[in-house]
Amino acid sequence: MKKMFRILLFLLISANVLCQEKDFDKTSNNLTLDGNVEFMNKNLIEAEVFYREAISKDSLNNIASYNMANSFYKSGLNMEAVNEYKSSILKAKNKEDLHKSYHNLGDVYMQNKDYQNAVTSFKKALFNNPSDDETRYNYVLAKELLKNDQKNKEKKDDKKDDKKDDKKDDKKDDKKQNKPQRNKISPEQLKNLLKAMNNEEKKVQEKVNKNKVKGIPVKNKKDW
Repeated sequence: MKKMFRILLFLLISANVLCQEKDFDKTSNNLTLDGNVEFMNKNLIEAEVFYREAISKDSLNNIASYNMANSFYKSGLNMEAVNEYKSSILKAKNKEDLHKSYHNLGDVYMQNKDYQNAVTSFKKALFNNPSDDETRYNYVLAKELLKNDQKNKEKKDDKKDDKKDDKKDDKKDDKKQNKPQRNKISPEQLKNLLKAMNNEEKKVQEKVNKNKVKGIPVKNKKDW
């Protein structure tokens, strides 16, 4: 008898919880619809208020998260949009929900010029819906922009390296210029030095010749 009473009590509690959950879901869905109306009328702040309330009633309401992310994106709040799209991805219930969230996430990354994350997002969107032409186009475009971005970065890095090398070379040249130039004689200096040496050599030669004249023995005339 006690066992039966416990079972009945458990069923009543479970039924009550389910009813409450359904009420929460219903309230959350109604708030989401109210948010959608405001969104369509371009009242983005009011829309965001309704979506937040919808999520507070049902934390797993992925439609409210997705639509709130769209509202952030329209308002130019890109970082908030990124976070909310990621939240909607975690709550997604089917491939179509995943496709839409990843696609829009890729759009935000494209606007932020974060092409690496854009490529990843569009790729995941295509995985969930390979037949979407717009996603495929955006994926190819993001890949191309990423390639160009990487090339531009490489060029900038090369220029920086060249400038560093030029500075190093300039420093080396300055040091060379400041260093005393040893064993290096200009052509003019060399010419003057050779001239001086020749003159000195001539003087020495003349002295030697004079001494030679003085030292030669004079032959006496032969007596016949």
